[in-house]
Amino acid sequence: MSDLKLARLPDRTPVKLTVSIAPDLQQALADYATIYQQTYGEAQTVAELVPHMLAVFLASDRGFAKAREGLAERRK
Repeated sequence: MSDLKLARLPDRTPVKLTVSIAPDLQQALADYATIYQQTYGEAQTVAELVPHMLAVFLASDRGFAKAREGLAERRK
């Protein structure tokens, strides 16, 4: 079984996503969805995976977290 950074997705209401991306990124996302299915035994579309992938990315970006704290301070 593959060790993916993205954990198994929780139950959720599907959200429609419309975005334009480069063909090589589309292929990489399609490959990720295939590996996700092989890992967890559940098929998920790229549109279902992307919001969770973005959330994981943002949560792991320490520079973003620090800068965001600065924004929150300035809003006070």
